[in-house]
Amino acid sequence: MSSLTPREIVSELDRYIIGQNDAKKMVAIAMRNRWRRQQIESTLRNEIAPKNIIMMGPTGVGKTEIARRMAQLAKCPFFKVEATKFTEVGYVGRDVESMVRDLMELGVKMVRDEEQEKVRVRAEKYAEERLLDLLLPPTNRSENSMGFAGTTDAGTEAKVSTEQKGASESTREKFRQMWRDGKLDDRELELEVDVQNGPEIGIMAMPGMDGMGSQMQDALGKMFPQKRKKRKMPIQEAYTVLIEQEAEKLVDMDNVIELAKERVEQSGILFIDEIDKITVRHDHGGGSDVSREGVQRDLLPIVEGCAVNTKYGMIHTDHILFIAAGAFHYSKPSDLIPELQGRFPLREELHALGKDEFYRILTEPKNALTVQYRALLATEGVTIEFTRNALEEVSAMAEKINEETENIGARRLYTLMEKILAEISFEAPDKNGETLVIDQEYVQKQLGSIVENRDLSRYIL
Repeated sequence: MSSLTPREIVSELDRYIIGQNDAKKMVAIAMRNRWRRQQIESTLRNEIAPKNIIMMGPTGVGKTEIARRMAQLAKCPFFKVEATKFTEVGYVGRDVESMVRDLMELGVKMVRDEEQEKVRVRAEKYAEERLLDLLLPPTNRSENSMGFAGTTDAGTEAKVSTEQKGASESTREKFRQMWRDGKLDDRELELEVDVQNGPEIGIMAMPGMDGMGSQMQDALGKMFPQKRKKRKMPIQEAYTVLIEQEAEKLVDMDNVIELAKERVEQSGILFIDEIDKITVRHDHGGGSDVSREGVQRDLLPIVEGCAVNTKYGMIHTDHILFIAAGAFHYSKPSDLIPELQGRFPLREELHALGKDEFYRILTEPKNALTVQYRALLATEGVTIEFTRNALEEVSAMAEKINEETENIGARRLYTLMEKILAEISFEAPDKNGETLVIDQEYVQKQLGSIVENRDLSRYIL
């Protein structure tokens, strides 16, 4: 688990997310507490429960991005789920425990990738040997060492065999050097690869049966023999496949599952988005409220701490960190059932973004939209430059449109930037080597009529 201090965590989050300092501090403290808990002796450690968080705020202000970036920093399993998918369990949804199963799947993949990376050097060595075996199939030594039938001398056979072996080793080393120098890259190889085992099994998503399909698939996979199919591929692609096959052989999957289980239970993060959509408003009745409250009651034991059955064994959720998020436009956290409210003791409100934040979003983050568009058009040999006035104009327009129509936060910048650069993107292949400057006048020309026509802006922007 990452041992970054809260200040370092906030500093890392600042590289990608603008503003929302209070929310960043709260998740930084929650993340640091995970590390602190691991340093405590085991008897007290098990008594310390995670402090679950609810983030409130309109869409596009950074709720999901904060949680996602935090999970990347912590190097821990992270899974995002929409709460609304559980409101019709048995019809189109899945049972609530499926989020824990999905988190475990991610945990296994994460640990397996790490373990394969540890043995990559050995895997590359073995893959190179297998590659040379494919390039130089073994010859029939009996044909080379035998003269007329029944006249072979034992000493002569041994001598010929030794000479043949030496020549074969010399040829192998020549091919090895040619492969390393890239002189064989234009060749193709025929390689056996694994294919899907057994028939696909589909199980209707009924409560408590979500994991049955994958478990039956695994069982049938063990009953049917592993199928392999020969494929022709370039030598570099074949080398990559061989590395993966050798790495799988070197990794102990039983150990991977144990490590993944511990990591999921002790440092896993479940992000429940749109939690405001399953709240129950007490000022009106309705059939949908029954379903929403039912989802809350299904969530309660998982957030409180229970054992969930997965194909990798029982997973205990007592120390998984839950982060919930929602806009809460038409409801409030107190509309959740009291038992569930009590399991989310920390609450933070994220504020709507204005033109100053939009300008910073366009210029400061490591993955800013302006950086992305420069990189995309550079592939066509086109250089684009944005003036400060142009980006300020885009920011002001984004704020204005968000106020007059639906407030979708920073996502409005995507629609505006795409509209501004649509013509340039279309003509880019014909403008190789040119430098194009996007100024305030160009932005107004591309967006002016749409922004002024309020009815049109509702459909286009």
